[in-house]
Amino acid sequence: MKPGRRGLLGGSTAAGLLLLLALTGCGGATTAAPGAAALPAAAASSPAPTETASPDPDGSSPATTQAPQPHTSTPTPVPTTPVAPAVLAASDPVALSIPAIGLRTDLLSLGLRDDGSLQVPDDTGNGAPAGWYNGSPTPGARGPAVILGHVNALGGHKGVFADLRKVTVGAEINVYRADGSTAVFRVDHGASYSKGDFPTLEVYGNTAGAELRLITCDGYNPATGLFDDNYVIYAKLQT
Repeated sequence: MKPGRRGLLGGSTAAGLLLLLALTGCGGATTAAPGAAALPAAAASSPAPTETASPDPDGSSPATTQAPQPHTSTPTPVPTTPVAPAVLAASDPVALSIPAIGLRTDLLSLGLRDDGSLQVPDDTGNGAPAGWYNGSPTPGARGPAVILGHVNALGGHKGVFADLRKVTVGAEINVYRADGSTAVFRVDHGASYSKGDFPTLEVYGNTAGAELRLITCDGYNPATGLFDDNYVIYAKLQT
C-alpha cells in the first residue's frame, strides 16, 4: 500500500459494533432432570398372575378364570435444560500471543469516539499493538470478545496482525488477563468480508460460550491505496 496509509477497520464495522452492544454476553442456567418415577408398590409386590378354578353348580367341569393383572404406569420422560459451556469470570486482557505465527502483543483498551465510531490503535511510527474493544466481553467471559489490529504500519512496515491469514484451524490463541489467568482459545475458522457487506450479527452477536474475534483489514486495492475487506478469525475458549 502507499506509504503512510494504514489498514483500519471500516466504518461499517464500527457502526456494527455500536449497533450490537446490547447483544454481547448471555447467561444460562442448568436444571437437573428428575429421576424416573418408581412403579406403584402394588405392582412391585404383587405375585405373578395365576389361574383359579371355580366349580359349576351342577358339578360339571370347573370354569377357569384369570386373576386380574396389576396396573403399572410408564414414567414420562422429562426434558432437560441444555448446560451452558463453562466460562471465566470477567478480567481485562493485557496481552495476546499466537505461537503458530510467533506473535505476542500487548493489548490496548479501545472504546468509541464521540461520533460513535470505533477507536483504533494509534500508530506513532513504530507500529501499534492490538487493542481489545472494551464494549465487548472480556476474553474468556461469555460472548464474543473483540480484538483488532492493523495489517500494516507506517513507513511500509508490517502491522501486528499482518500474518493473521496464516493462522489455521485448531491454532492456539492465548489471552493473558489482569487477574493473572490465561484464556486459551482454539481457532474455529477465518473469513474475509467486504466492508460494505459486513455480517454484523454473525461477528458480534450472542454466543453460548466464550469466543474470540480477531479482526484486521484485508483485500488491499492498489488503485485506491485502501483495503476493501475485513478478515476475521473466530475462536472458542478451551480452558
